[in-house]
Amino acid sequence: MIDLYPTKCNLCGGAVVYISNSKIYGREYGSGKCYYCTSCGAYVGTHKPRPKEALGILGNAEMREMKMECHELFDQQWKNEKTQAKRRITRKKAYADLAVKLNIPVEECHFGYFDMDMLNKAYGILKGGVCFE
Repeated sequence: MIDLYPTKCNLCGGAVVYISNSKIYGREYGSGKCYYCTSCGAYVGTHKPRPKEALGILGNAEMREMKMECHELFDQQWKNEKTQAKRRITRKKAYADLAVKLNIPVEECHFGYFDMDMLNKAYGILKGGVCFE
């Protein structure tokens, strides 16, 4: 299960602090808060309506980039006109389909929860382009 209130970094084991995200962005953005590793600098934002709840696990630059790439592919595919014309797929159903392909419970199928290994698996599936058709 994902720790939505981390105190220890999932990447290096360092201490994690709950801080203003202005340390990352230069100004407060979104919820205004994040969890930040004092050792390696990994971080994760928090939900705006629940600012103490992390959006997922802490990520370094490589992980954050891969999460964005996966999410972009995912959104392109489930919103694709051909997919919608065939199946009228919802975002929830698209995540359920991806969870099956990743062999994980649907409640754990969230790019913010994925470590680098799982991000690479998801990217491979999504890059194949036939995830939801």
